[in-house]
Amino acid sequence: MQRKAVYSMDMAAAGSVKAEEIQADSAEMYDGGSGNVPVNPQAGPSVRKLVSRASLRVRIQDPEEGADRLEGLLDKFDAWSASTNIYENGRNYSLRVPARSYNAMLEELKTLGKILFLSETTEDITLHYYDLESRLTTQRELLRTFQGYLGKAKSIEEIMTVERRIAELQSEIDRTGTRFRSLADLVDYASIDLEISGPENAGVFGRRSLPERIGELLGSFGDNITEIAVIVLGVIIYGIPVVLTALILYWILLGRIGLLRKLWRLASGKKKAEQKPVSVNQDDKS
Repeated sequence: MQRKAVYSMDMAAAGSVKAEEIQADSAEMYDGGSGNVPVNPQAGPSVRKLVSRASLRVRIQDPEEGADRLEGLLDKFDAWSASTNIYENGRNYSLRVPARSYNAMLEELKTLGKILFLSETTEDITLHYYDLESRLTTQRELLRTFQGYLGKAKSIEEIMTVERRIAELQSEIDRTGTRFRSLADLVDYASIDLEISGPENAGVFGRRSLPERIGELLGSFGDNITEIAVIVLGVIIYGIPVVLTALILYWILLGRIGLLRKLWRLASGKKKAEQKPVSVNQDDKS
């Protein structure tokens, strides 16, 4: 009875909204034994809720033909493929099938080719399904009850208390609703994992024919030619300008023009002139 006590204690401070009213309404909606499991006398496990799954692998001479037949079965039984993987010599499908058509479609799929593997499971989730459904109904009824209390509240404190509980209930309804919808989807639509394989000697690990080997050789040769062409083009675009620039700089600085050599000679001549001693005339001395 913990949840009933929480609701009653939160609302006890509201003078116009009596705690006894909340306790009575909550007691009608929650099981007196656990205080957490809602009961709804209108909903009962009259229809069993089953989750069906199957995994099937078949071998067929032409996987493309098998894919075409599968498309026809999907249209026939109003099913669809949630995911499709196509690879050499085979295909994988994750099929969703209406529960009412599950057995019929599985029998049709068995006729696509030689059955290599088959596994079927059926899970009974009746109690869990109706428990979530009842919880959701109870939470919605309790939400309407608190929305009625909101109209009776007169003070700011009472309004804030009721609104806090309404927000909590709405959050619980959202979570329960998401879980219930996911569960209902598993019940309404069965899952079939289908793998279509081609002939054993046509797989990716089989021997390759002479035309296939020649095609691979020519393909690798073409790739090598492409790489060489890219390298040569790179040398032409980037290498030649770099070499020309280096030659021009050498010609200007060290070659025929020789700016660096001329500057070096000029600097050397000035240095020798500064170091040369000045001679004094004998006449000047007298």
